[in-house]
Amino acid sequence: MTSWVRHNPLIERIKMAVDLNPKPRPFHKATPDFENGNDTPRNYLERCIEVIEAHDGSIGAFVATNLDNARSAADDSTARWKSGTTLSAIDGMPIGVKDVMETADMVTEQGSPLFTGWSMGRDCAAVAALREAGAVVVGKTVTTEFAATQPRGTRNPYDTNRTPGGSSSGSATAVGSGMLAGATASQVIGSTIRPASYCGAFGFKPSVGGINRGGSFDGFSQSCTGVIAATLTDTWTMAREISSRAGGDAGYVGLTGPMTLPKPNKPRTVAMLETAGWETATEDAKQQLQSARNTLEEAGINVIDRSNNEAVQIAELAIADSNSLSRGINAWEGRWPLNTYARDMDINKLSESSRERLEQANAMNQDQFRDLLEQRNAARETFASLADHCEACFTLSAPDAAPEGLGWTGDPNFTVCTSLLGVPAVSMPLLETQGLPLGLQMIGFQNKDAEMFAAAGAVLPLFSS
Repeated sequence: MTSWVRHNPLIERIKMAVDLNPKPRPFHKATPDFENGNDTPRNYLERCIEVIEAHDGSIGAFVATNLDNARSAADDSTARWKSGTTLSAIDGMPIGVKDVMETADMVTEQGSPLFTGWSMGRDCAAVAALREAGAVVVGKTVTTEFAATQPRGTRNPYDTNRTPGGSSSGSATAVGSGMLAGATASQVIGSTIRPASYCGAFGFKPSVGGINRGGSFDGFSQSCTGVIAATLTDTWTMAREISSRAGGDAGYVGLTGPMTLPKPNKPRTVAMLETAGWETATEDAKQQLQSARNTLEEAGINVIDRSNNEAVQIAELAIADSNSLSRGINAWEGRWPLNTYARDMDINKLSESSRERLEQANAMNQDQFRDLLEQRNAARETFASLADHCEACFTLSAPDAAPEGLGWTGDPNFTVCTSLLGVPAVSMPLLETQGLPLGLQMIGFQNKDAEMFAAAGAVLPLFSS
């Protein structure tokens, strides 16, 4: 008998979560108390469940939960902490799983009516690794349709009249509100970094191939499984525990580096990128980025940009068309499965946006796709040369706070370049506009994920109040 409970992300939510007071719930700050017996993973989980039961009806972070299994896993973790036989640094960590990733004990609906109630009855590679590490799988978090553009009703915990971003909407909302310590995410355009920014959480998109996508319905060449979590430590540790067990995508070693957060290493030089997002950013957001630049420079970090460094200018030109290039590549790569959904299943259950993407894909040919890939390769080569001039880059994670309304998940122009380039990025909730969270995005170079985290770890304390 199944013990999971299905949630309805599309219900009309009349009662708004005005009393939520969103506050991320760090996991690794709790583990010393697990060791000394002042707290337990089971008690930690129950605090998470209290928030879920009080507020998920208002914000709709979950497609399904399996609290019976979660409590059993937390009890097992509690016993391991008491006996000193923990499986990993994330043993007992309550996590959510984005609903494009298979779970043995819950449905995988991909945000689509075509897959309501569907389950393969197995865990994807990342979830299997999380369970092996002792993590506590609490539920499936809402995604947009096929992890693309069509929202599914989830609300931002900081303002329920605003989007949480997409496509990892439920994961970001659950972590930002304190329902979970961490959650899996994915990104092919901006689906990890942008929602993390909107919901006041940390978000990590690894280098392409960084975390094994086996058993995930996320087959685009730019897609990456990522992590959204409460702290920088939680983010790295969760990602690294997955990769140490599951590795990367086929043909990729995957994320490597220390099992604990890399030692902070203040960069000598960083590049401030404007990206295509500069034209859409609000003046306040631009000022927030300038203030961040001032903070870095006051700490003795040299900041270069397109106005004072030719290499940055060349890199900016290389990523200027990231959005159109990425969407063209994704369109061709989405011919299957969208054609099969339309032909073999029920086209009437596809959203209008999915039908439009299918029309775009069917209008393309193989030569056009080849040209797009060549442009992407050229952009990647150009950007890689920027590593001769700086150790990392930084920019905004979004052009503003989360937009009002639930019909759009927000502008991805500050995030899509890292997807096109296949480089790592992390969003840190260090900025604010309109009284709402805004992420500062650190960008590294391909397969230099640990080095990027070392730089982020050195930058983070500079913004402490």
